Parts: sequence; C-alpha cells; structure tokens
Amino acid sequence: MRHNKNFNHLGRQAGHRKALMSNMASSLILHKRIETTVAKAKALRQFVEPLVTKSKEDTTHSRRVVFSYLKQKEAVTELFRTIAPKIAERNGGYTRILKTGFRLGDAAEMCIIEFVDFNEAYTLGVTPAAAAAEAKPKTRRSRSKKTTDAVEDATVVEKKAAQKAAPKAAKASAPKVAKKTNVGKKM
Repeated sequence: MRHNKNFNHLGRQAGHRKALMSNMASSLILHKRIETTVAKAKALRQFVEPLVTKSKEDTTHSRRVVFSYLKQKEAVTELFRTIAPKIAERNGGYTRILKTGFRLGDAAEMCIIEFVDFNEAYTLGVTPAAAAAEAKPKTRRSRSKKTTDAVEDATVVEKKAAQKAAPKAAKASAPKVAKKTNVGKKM
C-alpha cells in the first residue's frame, strides 16, 4: 500500500530520480521552457519552485543550497541573475504546465512546463523590467537632441513611403497577362 507517500517515484531509484530532477530543473532554468511528460512536469514543479523561492534572497548560503540541488554553475547564475529579479514580487506559482497531447510512440501524456513570467504570448510581449527601463531617462543630457532626431526620422519615413509608391505605379502601368489554368483539361 502507498499510504502517505508524498511524491511520485517516477519508476526510478533515488539516485536516478535526483539526477533526473537536477538535469530537468537546470534545463528549465536555462531554456525557460521544456517539453516532458505530465508526471515528470508535476514532479519537476515540486522540485524547482522551492529553489526559485530560495533564489529571491541572493546570499552565498542560498547560492550554495541551490547549487547542491542543481549541480550546474551556469544554471545557478541564470537563476539568480535573470529569473529571481523578474519573479521578485510573485509569491509562488512560478511555473505553468500546458498539456500538448499524447506522444506518438507510447501514448504518454505530454506537456510543456515553463516559467510564467518568461512567456511573451501570455505577458503580451511587455516585460515589467523593460517597461520600467523605457520610462526612465537613460542619460542626464538635455533633450533638445531628441527633437532633431524626430525630424530626421520623419524625413526617413517619407522617403520610404515614396520608394514603396514607385513600384506600385510601375505595376499599375504594366499590361495584364492572363494566368494559365487547368480548367476544362483532362488530367
């Protein structure tokens, strides 16, 4: 009986399961989304979410604790440098599982597991960090140069519009040729 068994063993022994979770978590952190089976994705979610929570506090101790689970220096630095600042105000639920159907070979239920804040389709292509960066001025210089840049941009746009109109005029003056069709022919 499996009374009070808290996690899925995934048909593997403990060492193999730990290596599997470590490798999948590192791939998820480096690539921001991976495709796997639903059972592995649910186990990975339980494995990776506490590590992401730990990464919010950037101390030597928390880096060492996360490294003891992931065992990849690149994944740890990616987690602490890019992922942690983006999810700083989120209290949990850092990953999302999207079911994609069944695998052709063995009909295993497949899914995509991804970080919530790193999918442009759901965040409408606007990242909070990018929006904040655009709101702040980049330098302390005067803004008089921006008005001259706007005038230059307007002249460039006008030139491009004139170039696009010229080929349309050439197409309009060319004689029309009937297209060949296969209507009425026997194949």
